[in-house]
Amino acid sequence: MAADAASGDGQEKVIAVAKHIVSSLASSKNAAEDMIRILSGFDNRLSTINDLILPSADDGGGCPDGDGFGASEAELRLEAAEKVILRWDASDSFVWESSSPEDAEEYRAAVGDLIRLTGYKTSPGGCSGSPDGLVNRADIALQMAMSRLEEEFSNLMVRNAVPLDSNDLSSSIRRLSISFASDIGEPIEYFESSVEDENQHHQQQQSPPQHQEGSPEDRSGRSLVDERSLDLIHPEVVPDLIAIAELMIWAKYDRELHQVYCTVRRDILEECLSILGIDRMSIEEVQRIEWRMLDDKMKKWIQALKIVVRVLLWGEKRLCDQILASSEELKEECFTETVKGSVMQLLNFGDAVTICQRSAEKLFRILDMYEVLADVLPDLQTLFVGDSEDLVCVEAEGVLHRLGDAAKGTLMEFGSAIKGESSRKPTQWCEIHPMTRYVMNYGRLLADYMNTINLLLDDGTTSSDQGNSEVHDNRNTDGETFESTTPLGRHMVLTISYLESNLDEKSKIYEDGAMQYIFLMNNILYIVNKVKDSDLGKLLGDHWIRKRRSQIRQYATAYLRTSWTKVLSCLKDEGMGSGNSSSVSKVTLKEKFKSFNLAFEEIYRVQTTWKVPDPQLQEELRISISERVIPAYRAFMGRYGSQLDGGRYATKYIKYTPDDLESQLSDLFEGLSGATPKKKT
Repeated sequence: MAADAASGDGQEKVIAVAKHIVSSLASSKNAAEDMIRILSGFDNRLSTINDLILPSADDGGGCPDGDGFGASEAELRLEAAEKVILRWDASDSFVWESSSPEDAEEYRAAVGDLIRLTGYKTSPGGCSGSPDGLVNRADIALQMAMSRLEEEFSNLMVRNAVPLDSNDLSSSIRRLSISFASDIGEPIEYFESSVEDENQHHQQQQSPPQHQEGSPEDRSGRSLVDERSLDLIHPEVVPDLIAIAELMIWAKYDRELHQVYCTVRRDILEECLSILGIDRMSIEEVQRIEWRMLDDKMKKWIQALKIVVRVLLWGEKRLCDQILASSEELKEECFTETVKGSVMQLLNFGDAVTICQRSAEKLFRILDMYEVLADVLPDLQTLFVGDSEDLVCVEAEGVLHRLGDAAKGTLMEFGSAIKGESSRKPTQWCEIHPMTRYVMNYGRLLADYMNTINLLLDDGTTSSDQGNSEVHDNRNTDGETFESTTPLGRHMVLTISYLESNLDEKSKIYEDGAMQYIFLMNNILYIVNKVKDSDLGKLLGDHWIRKRRSQIRQYATAYLRTSWTKVLSCLKDEGMGSGNSSSVSKVTLKEKFKSFNLAFEEIYRVQTTWKVPDPQLQEELRISISERVIPAYRAFMGRYGSQLDGGRYATKYIKYTPDDLESQLSDLFEGLSGATPKKKT
């Protein structure tokens, strides 16, 4: 018995589906007959559904409307559709979450009938029944159905949105071979931080920003569009969303569809921004924020912009194109309305940064922001069309231009700041000045942004911004001709010349002339090594480096003359009489050795506290000193040492052997404290 009942239910369902197919696809009596004939070929039970063959006006079966319904047929369809709509309206459950897929299909069929019935019209000759009342009833039921479909659509969109976290988004951007982490590098710190850790710097050289139109490409020239495959909605519900969207568009409820679609997706996109650490901030809030917090927000902005444009916006575009495919106008409007707020939020932060007070430590973050915005601009130009392109892309181009101006202005102000830096505090032990470390580490970072900075400085404004006509005639402040022909190269030559002039002034703080030369050697050699071991070498050229090495040798010669002339004068024969060693007064000889010992010990006491951090320069200075002092001392000892040997006070005056002196010289420039020379044994 149960089997018979089940069989009957199955037959009814098959016939019901066939009826729906015929009613949906057949637009005339002949078409309906053809459809029934085809279906009957599959199952002879379907030959009994002749009640769907539409009566014609000639048959007297009622007045046909534009959709092929006679009055009686329209009434039946309306009653069936109302029954379905009202049943679900009284339910708290969602149609598309029903355990039976037939429920959603039934609801769709009912809504389709209502849409057709709202277009029901009687023929000019008049028909029985009340077509206006029928249309009004269909319209009321359709409004109820549209309200339900809005809820169903919203529920499906919200409950089936793919949950995203920062790891998901970061992984997606890495799949596109666009690494934001390595692009950014470490922030440049203040003077003190730069001195403490001069080796942290931007590692990956940026490619020049591309402003080409059309489909964006990655660094390898490979198209990125096909790889933006992050699902924002679980794929299995997309067909249901498409079905609901098509019904609402068919019923001319596209404005309501627009609203519900944009509301849901906009909220989700804003939540993604929050996950990425992007907060909504006013211009005033950005300007008041403390630097380290602003630096963190700028880093997050750089990451977020790539993820939002390269992953989320392309995902939203693909989703709009899928769900709203039946309306070209609606899918463009919904995409723009959904993403516009988030994009403008990002652009507004970038704009706020451009009008913050300029400072050197902000430059590299601003350059990173400039590069990432330039990198995604072709994506924006592809994603937005028409009025939305004018709104979003024009704003993005404006922010890009202002970021470039901010970076360029900061560069010019940095050079001026180095030129005018006037601190008078000497460095301990003649060490490298903090300003030297800072400027050269800054320059090495600038070299990593070579392409971008050349682009920014290549507009002829460098000289006007810095007020230096030397830029145009390729000369620095000392009249030295520039070997570099790139804008950044010229800028760095000029900036380093400011640094060298400032160091020359700071060396005069030291009263000891020898100390001045050690200070200058340490700092100029540091500059040379930083240039030689980085891309600055390519910018400044070999001639520039050779000229500085020659300058260091000149300082070394001046140091030897200033520091050791007095010591060596004690070892000369002046004042020793006729020059015959046997006739030299022992008093004079003792005075000579005593003067040498005092002069040497004073130099040793002072210069062992000085620091020459470069091992090669340190060793070269010691060798140069040794080559002058040791032979002279050895010769003096050979001529006159025997006259004091064996005497009561010989060791008092001849305190050191040549080997002792050689040993003492190896202690110079070590930054020792309280060292004393070792006497001979």
